[in-house]
Amino acid sequence: MKQYNVTGMSCASCVARVEKAVNKVDGVTSCSVNLLTNSMSVDGDVKSSDVISAVEKAGYGASLKGNSYKENKSNDEPLKDTETPKLKKRLFSSLVFLILLMYISMGHMMWGFPLPSILANNHIAMGLIQLLLTGIIMVINQKFFVSGFKALINRSPNMDTLVALGAGASFIYSVYALFAMTNAQVNNDMSLVMKYMDEFYFESAGMILTLITLGKMLESYSKGKTTNAIKGLMNLAPKKATILVDNVEKVVPVEEVKIGDIFVVKPGENIPVDGVVIEGESAVNESALTGESIPVDKSVGDNVSGATVNQSGFIKCKATKVGEDTTLSQIIKMVSDASATKAPIAKVADKVSGVFVPVVISIAVVTIIVWLLCGATFGNALVRGISVLVISCPCALGLATPVAIMVGNGVGAKNGILFKNATSLETTGKVSYVLLDKTGTITNGTPVVTDIIPSENYTEDNLLSYASSLESKSEHPLAKAVVQKAIDSSIKTLDTTDFKSLTGNGVSAKINGKTIVGGSVKHISSIANIDENIIKKADDLATKGKTPLLFVMDNQLLGIIAVADVVKSDSPKAIKELQNMGIKVVMVTGDNEKTAQAIAKESGVDEVIAGVLPDGKEKVVTQYKQKGMVAMVGDGINDAPALTRADIGIAIGAGTDVAIDSADIVLIKSKLTDVSGAIRLSRGTLRNIHENLFWAFIYNVIGIPLAAGVWIPIFGWTLSPMFGAAAMSLSSFCVVTNALRLNFLNIRSSKRDRKIKNKTNKKEKNTMTTTLKINGMMCPHCEATVKTALESIDGVTSAEVSHESGTAVVTLSKEVSDDVLKKAVVDKGYTVE
Repeated sequence: MKQYNVTGMSCASCVARVEKAVNKVDGVTSCSVNLLTNSMSVDGDVKSSDVISAVEKAGYGASLKGNSYKENKSNDEPLKDTETPKLKKRLFSSLVFLILLMYISMGHMMWGFPLPSILANNHIAMGLIQLLLTGIIMVINQKFFVSGFKALINRSPNMDTLVALGAGASFIYSVYALFAMTNAQVNNDMSLVMKYMDEFYFESAGMILTLITLGKMLESYSKGKTTNAIKGLMNLAPKKATILVDNVEKVVPVEEVKIGDIFVVKPGENIPVDGVVIEGESAVNESALTGESIPVDKSVGDNVSGATVNQSGFIKCKATKVGEDTTLSQIIKMVSDASATKAPIAKVADKVSGVFVPVVISIAVVTIIVWLLCGATFGNALVRGISVLVISCPCALGLATPVAIMVGNGVGAKNGILFKNATSLETTGKVSYVLLDKTGTITNGTPVVTDIIPSENYTEDNLLSYASSLESKSEHPLAKAVVQKAIDSSIKTLDTTDFKSLTGNGVSAKINGKTIVGGSVKHISSIANIDENIIKKADDLATKGKTPLLFVMDNQLLGIIAVADVVKSDSPKAIKELQNMGIKVVMVTGDNEKTAQAIAKESGVDEVIAGVLPDGKEKVVTQYKQKGMVAMVGDGINDAPALTRADIGIAIGAGTDVAIDSADIVLIKSKLTDVSGAIRLSRGTLRNIHENLFWAFIYNVIGIPLAAGVWIPIFGWTLSPMFGAAAMSLSSFCVVTNALRLNFLNIRSSKRDRKIKNKTNKKEKNTMTTTLKINGMMCPHCEATVKTALESIDGVTSAEVSHESGTAVVTLSKEVSDDVLKKAVVDKGYTVE
């Protein structure tokens, strides 16, 4: 996908015109134009020059954006608000001449304000002064006329066209009235002179241009506020870095830092690029990236990210990611890309906007004709037509979606939730099922010691000392958990000899001449007499999702140490919040059924699917997609296919690069509560878009008939062009301001959570799923045999069987015992674990 800057757009009609022109270029597969950021995303095998040429032929300007945010920033800083200062100058200049114009046209004529004697009774002179003042205002605001008529010539009329036609018609008719007045003056017909004096609409032309400029300035100022999140992230980027060159500190621009360079960071300084600590210890404030205010301790071997703040110690680091590859740069790119994309709901506004301006011009022409046929003077009929032109606002329609998307993405970035595109921001709030990986998502992902149960003749410290000494030479994650527990408890390890790893069973070694063996209950029971009570304790621990490790010395039991991947502290709360939103939570894991059920009970998920191999997770997602919209949350390489398959893939930020690349949303803080936060933000953003679209549509539905004079015969309601211009100016401002309210959305609060009911959930509310681990299946024929056997059971809706993974995922419409399911499979000659 290539990104372009587009200039000259003023409303949603411009967007439709540019998209239509670019989509016609050979090789373009998709084109999305964003009015808010004046940017365009183009997919396809096409030359940039061809795209730029198509945009220019449509009457606009285009240029290719830089490849990194730093290039974009240096390239005239496209996010910098340069438009508001220009509009302020135009507005204040226009106001000076408008005040003089209004004093003469209305102050003197309506309220008798005094004029110089040379003008007091000289109506032609007053007309000429009004013509000159209006002409000056039109020159100051010539952009409306240049853009508007250029668009009209290119058969793509826009908002500027409406303004130019309205103000231009007022001015031209007033000039006609002025010349007609001179003829009446020559004929000394003073009554006709006064009649033409009342036909002047110079002040309407000047007021229309000035009020629209005011609206544009307010809109531009508010639009600038919506990009504050991206600009704030850009401002975080450090400018300098202190690197070591031949052990001498040298301060260089951060752009000159290369991968592998050694840089130092002193207390209070920003970390310039991503790196790994090679010397020293410190506490680093990572709130700029994660939103977490509590500093994170860093020591040798820990990763650090650019733009975070070193709060205490002196650290020396090795650069691992620089330039646009740093975490900060990737976040900025992700937020920028998401803001430049278009949400599906925007298509509604786009379709309307594509024909909006031509329809409005047609309505204005019909309005003038109808009033003339009804006997109105040409002046009064023209006023009605001009009112229609200036009150109609396609800008509000064009801004309704992108401003909300921009602000929503900014709110997400500030809270450590990154949406990769506008579609994911809109869709996330509609999910019916959230599928969670277990390890690293619901649990911490790192095994820790949970129980230490020594035998009668030993203490906990004795047991831990022998166990950690034995396990210190093992690379197994469970062994590392035992060793870490000893380190945390300040237990000294003993010297070992003759260390052996017993694959799949445990480890053994000699300590002080005695043989120490540690391993599974099954293995230890085979080499030593283990009391039934001990085996029962081990089974109880296993039932709770823990792995019991037994240790013996010269075949005498030392005790049991249980190790488990414990549930994250926020997981039960996060799952409960999702359930309160009407979302069904399912845990999908490759772990055994017993451990999975223990974790499920502690975390509170609705369903458990255990024993699923990596490729099986994708199949589970596919099955649930048949029931409703699915979000998959994971962190590992094995989760990548499932993340891609799901309607919404959510990657835990601490996970692998592959998982993050495959996902639609990245949770930087690695907190499961951010899943519910992302859903709240999505729902809030979509609600805001609906409000904006309602305002934009209803404004035009009410305003256009009022301006056309539909209600004059019935209620006497009328609308002058000046009030129409004021209303048009405020409409876009209101839409943008409403979108800015999203900044006050508390995505952490569950007070306003509500269940969103849908037909899918109602239909599927009584279904349950269970997974069987089956041995003996060798081919598709075996799959078919097992599938038929299971689906013949009353209460079984469907069975998805795979001989490759050795599993059968059974969907139930009512309670069916595992024994019944197992018997059906065993009767066909297979075994069930």
